[in-house]
Amino acid sequence: MKEKAKMNEESSRHQYADADEASHIYLLPNSLTAGNLFFGFLAILRCIQANNAVDPAIVSEYFTQAVWFILLAVICDALDGRLARLGGRESLFGKEFDSIADIISFGVAPALMTIFLILSPTEKYPFFLQIGWLIAFVYLLCAAVRLARFNVLTHPMLPPAERMKGTKDFLGLPVPAAAGMIASLVLVLNSFDLQALAILLPPLLLAIAVLMVSNIPYPSFKNIDWQTSTRFRTFIYLIFGLGIVFMMKELAFALLFLAYIGYGPLRYFVRVYRARKRLSRATPTPGE
Repeated sequence: MKEKAKMNEESSRHQYADADEASHIYLLPNSLTAGNLFFGFLAILRCIQANNAVDPAIVSEYFTQAVWFILLAVICDALDGRLARLGGRESLFGKEFDSIADIISFGVAPALMTIFLILSPTEKYPFFLQIGWLIAFVYLLCAAVRLARFNVLTHPMLPPAERMKGTKDFLGLPVPAAAGMIASLVLVLNSFDLQALAILLPPLLLAIAVLMVSNIPYPSFKNIDWQTSTRFRTFIYLIFGLGIVFMMKELAFALLFLAYIGYGPLRYFVRVYRARKRLSRATPTPGE
């Protein structure tokens, strides 16, 4: 009983004072969240226009614009939370508003983009006319579940020991990275006239959906700020990497998102392997 009372007392310290404090709208971070929502809306609009267009050149242009709108939404999403944390202006309203914007920009927009690329023209891939919408919905569902889980695990009502706010990793693939992977791949398909490879998008969508709701940790980079220092060698590598990104242009975004998505499972399985190896060494064999 004492332990339960202590937990309740500790949890109550992290509640907001009143509804006004919890729903406070801070101008700069919430403006960036509104920008995220705005670019997501424009991406959806361009996807619909591309689906209704007849000229292949116009279709490609609309999809390319939709990709850039999604990537701009990713930038807004990366900056709004960081700006709120730097200024000490975090609120429950801001977190919920951010999730609503994310489900539009990084859930609905990539799902529509994939559906329209596969089902237009429908004669090309008749199988996906029946199943394509379901694959896109699975992606959208996993994105929504991922966002809801994140809000629960970082809720101020949770005891500090159970809250993920202080960790350096995300649990599962972040939704912006998932959308960025889909959008950047579409950019590659359009830029290099590889629309025939759009058939690969549905399996990729399902794989990304699984990673979003998995327990694989992904680095958040939220501890990087103006006070973060680094070694000279790391700084040189970073500048070299930025130079490669500038040279590769359209391919760079796809490679960056692919590297991030692949890094999570690779690091996770390496840690599991090392942990099992240490456990096998520490466990004495029979007869010793």
